[in-house]
Amino acid sequence: MNKRTLGAAVAAVALAASLSPLFANGQKEAASATFVPTKAIDWMVTSSPGGGSDIYTRKIADIMTRENLVAGKSFLINNKTDGGGEVGRLQISRTAGGAMADHTLLTFNSGDLMPMVKNTANRIENFTPIAVMAVDKQLLYVGESAKYKTFAEVIAAVKAGENVVIAGSKGDDIATYQLLIKELGFNENQLAFITNDSTSAAITAILGGHVDLVLSKPAAADQYVVAGKLTPVLALSTTRFTGNLASAPTLSELGSYKNVEMPVWRGVVGPKDMSPQAAKYWSDAFKAVSDSAAWKDEYIGKYKLVPEFRDYKEAAAYMAQFQADYLKSIGK
Repeated sequence: MNKRTLGAAVAAVALAASLSPLFANGQKEAASATFVPTKAIDWMVTSSPGGGSDIYTRKIADIMTRENLVAGKSFLINNKTDGGGEVGRLQISRTAGGAMADHTLLTFNSGDLMPMVKNTANRIENFTPIAVMAVDKQLLYVGESAKYKTFAEVIAAVKAGENVVIAGSKGDDIATYQLLIKELGFNENQLAFITNDSTSAAITAILGGHVDLVLSKPAAADQYVVAGKLTPVLALSTTRFTGNLASAPTLSELGSYKNVEMPVWRGVVGPKDMSPQAAKYWSDAFKAVSDSAAWKDEYIGKYKLVPEFRDYKEAAAYMAQFQADYLKSIGK
């Protein structure tokens, strides 16, 4: 090899190294050597600030920033709830290719996918799946001045002819509610459900005394449970939760009922036109978050989720299968 060829090879190696940021303390690479963020990352959340999806997004962005997984670039988080989130999802699916697509993320979970494929022509094929991070479940809570102190009292009240109202969000909340009233043998007039744009809005409704119960995942309700403003009364799960949610029984503990649950997977996607190199970069970065102590302590443990990481290839297959199963279940 002549000096010129050798010099070019050395320069190529140096360039590849510069495009492949390492974790601190010599840990493994966070990204593909062919892509690294060169500008701020636009991250859309189709739910209001303070809700479960918003908390999830901001925690990941915080960990990525602290762990220097984004080459020193910042996140621009945009909460867009128009049309129940459908406007934001459509916008991301249509984001043009190139640098814009490679620097755009969308928080996406099963509660987003279900109404999207039911009510619109948008499909998971119009996005680039990047990762699945965890599985979440819900509980029912009552407020400080609640008329009913336990869910057993709620069941008795409905059977006695009283009308009880639950507030919740869209998507998986509605699906969980429908499973619940079916198992209880109640109709939508007896145990009604008011749909809000986000869980934070539903919590505002119960704190204001406008509804009897609120359906929420632990993350969105946590600060209110700690403050004594919300009390969990029913675990929508096959087992009880832990910690300050452990007092809430499962449905089977309250009578001859089967337990009801609608596990919610929490993930992230990009625009359809995101490059394969960027998809791998982001998938690797999310894996680094999933493996971090901060994620396990500050999110999974604190908000009582089940850790379940899937990389961009596994997430693509997983989301596509979930979509196919759901479409079949609703006859579409």
